[in-house]
Amino acid sequence: MMETRRRRRSAAGPADDDAVRVALLDAAERQLVASPDGDIATRAVCEEAGVTQPVLYRLFGDKRGLLDALADAGFERYARQKAELEKTADPVADLYAGWDDHMAFATANPALYQLMFASGSAVHRRILELLEATLVRCAAVGALTTSPRLAAQLILPANVGVALSVIAQPALFDDPGLSHRMRDAAFAAVLGSERPPRDQGSVAAAARQLRSQLSLAGTEALEPVEVALLDRWLERIDQPGH
Repeated sequence: MMETRRRRRSAAGPADDDAVRVALLDAAERQLVASPDGDIATRAVCEEAGVTQPVLYRLFGDKRGLLDALADAGFERYARQKAELEKTADPVADLYAGWDDHMAFATANPALYQLMFASGSAVHRRILELLEATLVRCAAVGALTTSPRLAAQLILPANVGVALSVIAQPALFDDPGLSHRMRDAAFAAVLGSERPPRDQGSVAAAARQLRSQLSLAGTEALEPVEVALLDRWLERIDQPGH
C-alpha cells in the first residue's frame, strides 16, 4: 500500500504540490523534534510523508531547501502568534509583552526555534522587522533613546540569546527570572526615563519622535519627495555620527 501511495504521489501534478509540501514539512518537523542533534534525513522524511525522494528534490531542491522552508513555516507560525497579541495604547507595555511572547514561542517550539535562528534563511531579518515595527511606535511617543533600528539590533540578540541558552542548556541556565533580568537590562539601554532629557540630546529625541510619527501616520502637507527628504534630515539629526 505504501508503494502504491508513493507511486501515486510521485506522479502527482502541480495541483497536488501544496498538499505534498505540507506533508513533507510536517514530517520534517516531526523528524526534527525527535532528532538528538537537530539534523534530519531526507529518506526518513519521504518515507513518513509517503513520497519518493525525487518529489522532495523537485519541491525543495535539497535538504537545505527543505530546512529553509521549514524555518520559513516556523516564522509564519511565529507571526500568527504575534498577530494575536493585543495592540494596546501603550507601545512600551506591548514591547514587554512581545518579549515574553517570544520566549513562550521558543519554549513551545524548541527544535523549530533553534532551526529558525541557526539556518541561513531570511527568518532572522523578518523577525527583526516585526520588532522594529513595535519600536517605531515606542519612538513615536518619545520612549526610545536611540533609533528603532538600533534598538531592535540590541533587543533581538538578547532575546534570542537567552532563549537559545535556556533551550540548549536548561540545567545550566535554570534561573526562572533570567529572561526578565535580561529583558530589563536590554530595555534599560534603549528606553528613556519618564522625564525627557533637557540637553542637546533632546533635539535628536524630537527628531526621532517626529520621524516615527510620520512613518506611522504620514502627512498630506508635503509631497512624497518632500517627505522622503524630511525623513532623511530627521534621520541625520537623530544619528549625527552615522
